[in-house]
Amino acid sequence: MSNSSVVYARIDSSLKEEAEAIMSDLGVTPTALIQMVYRQIVLTKGIPFEVRLPGNPVCVGDLSDEQLMDLLAERVEASKVRKTYSKEEFKKKLEDEFCR
Repeated sequence: MSNSSVVYARIDSSLKEEAEAIMSDLGVTPTALIQMVYRQIVLTKGIPFEVRLPGNPVCVGDLSDEQLMDLLAERVEASKVRKTYSKEEFKKKLEDEFCR
């Protein structure tokens, strides 16, 4: 890359180790991940994932049966929207995107 820049960031050491272990399992380097995130920021013109404060924790014992079923149904539907990839699918997507 003749036209490259360096990005420096300070993060918690244990967070870094934990995240990099997962990235390693996925076959992704920190540099490749940063490039993917930056590319998505440009393509989507925003942060490529939801950024929000966590909601109040729900105490299941305080919910009625109907409220619990509604909450579970909502979470199941939300999980269907998100696409997950196997390690092989993810590596293929990376190769297609960055190894042309």
